[in-house]
Amino acid sequence: MKISLCTITFRHHLLSLEQIADWASRNGFQGIEIWGAHAQNIPFASGHDGRWLEAFGLRVPMISDYLPLERPDALTPKTTAVLHQAHRWGSDNIRTFAGKTSSAATCADDRAQITTALCTACAQCADQGCYLLIETHPGTLADTLASTIQLVEEVDHPALAINFDALHVWEGGDDPVVAHKILRPKIRNCHFKNIAQRAELPVFAPDNIYNAAGSRKGIVPLLDGAMPYDALLSDLKDTPDAPISLEWFGRDVFNTLKRDCAALRQTISQGATAQLQHAS
Repeated sequence: MKISLCTITFRHHLLSLEQIADWASRNGFQGIEIWGAHAQNIPFASGHDGRWLEAFGLRVPMISDYLPLERPDALTPKTTAVLHQAHRWGSDNIRTFAGKTSSAATCADDRAQITTALCTACAQCADQGCYLLIETHPGTLADTLASTIQLVEEVDHPALAINFDALHVWEGGDDPVVAHKILRPKIRNCHFKNIAQRAELPVFAPDNIYNAAGSRKGIVPLLDGAMPYDALLSDLKDTPDAPISLEWFGRDVFNTLKRDCAALRQTISQGATAQLQHAS
């Protein structure tokens, strides 16, 4: 598998991209997923781009941004800007959320507006040889498996893909393994993270998690949380090139990312070895 870290992890840290890239390359990562806010604030004159990252043995699996799907006048220029960053960093994936309201609270007209906006953005992405990834996330039209499937069918565009956030799929009440199998043809990236117990999931609410003074209570290393990853990782052993981004929002950033990256590889490796032994 190809494991990346996310620059959003360092949103409250005073670190350069060069420092992050150097550390990532020395600690088992193959990529850096760049947060849109970071991408647009790294001057082009710095010389930092996809070719520069290749010198560290790293790639950019995705530019994670937020397209203004509710504002048609702003959608095209924003999508153009994010695609420009994707080309700069050598990525063919850009990420957005499918609106700002849960599927249950979205009326038919508003859902149709989001669908139309996604179709428009997908057409732009396709023209540039890129994919638009909608993230499985609460408070959006991709908050449950059923609504995500419906959205894919409604948009019906080959450039539409999925950023599979396993914890949020679990949060929405679906089995991540089942959801992954169903959505696999559309999945182009995964976000992995965990929580100590289900009751603490609100810690990931945007108003809290993006706040430097927000709570981090309940955020735990990947394999120590309430959501069991074993079955999902077993399912992933058959897709060795699966792109996975470790989305860490807690404290002790470097030690936790290093441990999670190593633990993830070990778990996948042990699962593959056990499968071979069983087959023989």
